[in-house]
Amino acid sequence: MNAIWNNVKEGAIDFCHNFGWAWWLEIDTQNPLCTYYFGPFLTAREAQAAKTGYVEDLEQEGATEIMATIKRCKPEKLTVSADLA
Repeated sequence: MNAIWNNVKEGAIDFCHNFGWAWWLEIDTQNPLCTYYFGPFLTAREAQAAKTGYVEDLEQEGATEIMATIKRCKPEKLTVSADLA
């Protein structure tokens, strides 16, 4: 039953993402100067639950001045960085 639910949920996430209705976690850091997108998530609550882990990973990689926002969007790139240009 769990496998069926996971398939239904993944289908719902894909549907929502295609229309820009999925929830994403947008994390901005000042050093490096980047915006990261993590997702998509079906609900804002799921994105909120995942936020701590992503922020901790970035902190362990040395990122500073981290600000996380949960929003509905459809990012074109998962990492946007002035440092990558």
